[in-house]
Amino acid sequence: MAPGGTRRSGYSRRAQYNLFTGYIIAGVGALIGAVLLALSFFQPTFFGGPRSAAQDAATPATETVATVRTGSKSLWDSVRGYYRAGSKNAELKREMELARIRLKEAEAVRQENKRLKGLLDLQDQERKPVAVARLIGSTSASTRRFAYLGAGERDGVRVGMPVRSPRGVVGRILETGRDSSRVLLLTDSESVLPVRRAGDEVVAFAEGRGDSLLRIKLINLGINPLKPGDMFVTSGAGGYYPPGIAVAIVTELTDDGGLARIVSDPAATDFVAIEPIFEPDGAQGATTPIEEELGD
Repeated sequence: MAPGGTRRSGYSRRAQYNLFTGYIIAGVGALIGAVLLALSFFQPTFFGGPRSAAQDAATPATETVATVRTGSKSLWDSVRGYYRAGSKNAELKREMELARIRLKEAEAVRQENKRLKGLLDLQDQERKPVAVARLIGSTSASTRRFAYLGAGERDGVRVGMPVRSPRGVVGRILETGRDSSRVLLLTDSESVLPVRRAGDEVVAFAEGRGDSLLRIKLINLGINPLKPGDMFVTSGAGGYYPPGIAVAIVTELTDDGGLARIVSDPAATDFVAIEPIFEPDGAQGATTPIEEELGD
C-alpha cells in the first residue's frame, strides 16, 4: 500500500530542529519580557537612559514634522485671511461708523444738558397759563406759517397772547374765535422777536424765514460773536413774551448773525399753553421784587 501524502514531522529531523529552536526562542523571549517587566515595576528609572536616548534620536524627525505642520497652518491662515479681508474690512467700517454715531449722540446729549442748565438759570417764576389747548393744524404749503388751537375767546384767549410748549416759544395769538384761535408761528415771514443769547447780553432779533429756520440778526454789528450751538432766549423787550424762554439754537453763521433752528417745533408738539401778555412795566398791577421789599 502506498504511503499517504501527509507525513508527520517526526519523519524529518530538520523540521524537528526548527520546531525545537522556535520553542527555545519563544521561551527566552518570554523570560526576557518577564525580567524587563519586573525591572519596570521595581526599578522605574532603570530605562530612563535608553528612553532619553531614543527620544533624542527621534527629536530631529519630530521637529521637522512640527515645522512642516506649523508652516502649512500659517500658509492656510494667510490664504484664508486673504479671501476674508474684504468682509473684515466692511465689518470694521460698519463698527467705525456706529462708533462715530454713538460719539455724536453722546456729544448731542452733553450739549443738550448744558443748554438745559442754562435755561434753569434764566427761567422766570412760573406764570399761570390762561388755557392749555391742543394744536389742531398748521400750514405747510406757503411762506406764511400759522397754527390753529382748540381754544378761543370762551377760554379767555386774546389776541397777542404768547403760545409756548414745554420746550420753548411757539408763537403768539393772531386771531381768536369762540372756540378756536390762529397762531402766528415764529417761523412766519412776518414774525420778529427780540432775543438774547443765553448766558450773556448779546441781543438780536429772531426773524422768520417761512421755513423751519430763523434768521438771527445782531443789533450791534462788528465781529460776529456767535458760534454754532448757541441758544437764544426771549429778552422780554417789546412785551408779549416774558424773558428767558427758549427760542432757537444757532446752526450756521452769517455776516450779521446766523441761522437758527427753533427749539419748539410745532410739528412735534401736541399741547401748548397760552399765557398772559407780558407787561414789563407792571401795568396790570404786578409788583416787582424791589416794590415787595419796600412794602415789607
